[in-house]
Amino acid sequence: MIFDLPEEVRKGLEEARKRDYKKRNRLRLVVEDEMFHIERFWEDGFALDAETAPHVRGFVDIFDGGKHLYQCLIVCSSLEGRERIYTFKRQTAVSDTPPLDFARDPDAPVALLR
Repeated sequence: MIFDLPEEVRKGLEEARKRDYKKRNRLRLVVEDEMFHIERFWEDGFALDAETAPHVRGFVDIFDGGKHLYQCLIVCSSLEGRERIYTFKRQTAVSDTPPLDFARDPDAPVALLR
């Protein structure tokens, strides 16, 4: 049904959809000092707008607003329509606390009283 519309109307609808998605979506790709909006995100990859997307590979960071979510090793895999598709070689969730080098007992007391 959308294919029956004139070309100008279809382009306008597509641009409006992108603007609306960018307002709601806070996911960002950070490469060195540059930041790019993530169009779509799934389990083993993500997509950026092909017009502004860099052709990068290597280590990058993914943020949700100001919260650091992942450190990733990526490779640019393909160009599909107006999106540049990237796939993860490695995706590591960022934690606020340092990793433990021992198993914590689930029934252990939170604190000791003297």
